[in-house]
Amino acid sequence: MIYYADAVAKLIEEFAKFPGIGPKTAQRLAFHVLKGSKEDALALAKALIDAKEKVGHCSVCFNLTDINPCRICSNPNRDAGLICVVEDPRDVVALERTREYKGYYHVLNGALSPMEGIGPEQLKIKELLQRLQKGNVKEVILATNSNVEGEATAMYLAKLIKPLGIRVTRLAQGLPVGGDIEYADEVTLSRAFAGRRDM
Repeated sequence: MIYYADAVAKLIEEFAKFPGIGPKTAQRLAFHVLKGSKEDALALAKALIDAKEKVGHCSVCFNLTDINPCRICSNPNRDAGLICVVEDPRDVVALERTREYKGYYHVLNGALSPMEGIGPEQLKIKELLQRLQKGNVKEVILATNSNVEGEATAMYLAKLIKPLGIRVTRLAQGLPVGGDIEYADEVTLSRAFAGRRDM
């Protein structure tokens, strides 16, 4: 059995708490920190503390931000008629990277999952409906994940939003760019057929 100094063992233990980090990766990260300079370790510690102290949720869209409202919600050049609903702040980053979408966002901070005890009350659905009742939104784009929870969330939201007279759309789903048809599953192929377009 390998024995570490208590401080090293604690560092490995803390790294192992991160998602996707197993014991060996946690050990590598700990030794990387220990090999670095004291200044590097202090910079890492400061970055962690700053992130916890300065980052919160935007009061409008519930994305992570260090200013309130966030930079996207504060931007008057975006299309006020569009709101893209996503599950997670990471989804905002992914969509912004495309540079295609010019509207605003609403982050639910999760998806409906009765098995995990996540119902509408645990998500930012009430806040979304309050935003929509202000009357200037023309279209809501549902960009939840294409898994069971994401689909259930999208269907639930569509039922709530359509009666408000707002167009509800869903991101297209289907074959990935560079993917081979022979390796695609039946659900992906059926969505690709349903989402086909004129050329």
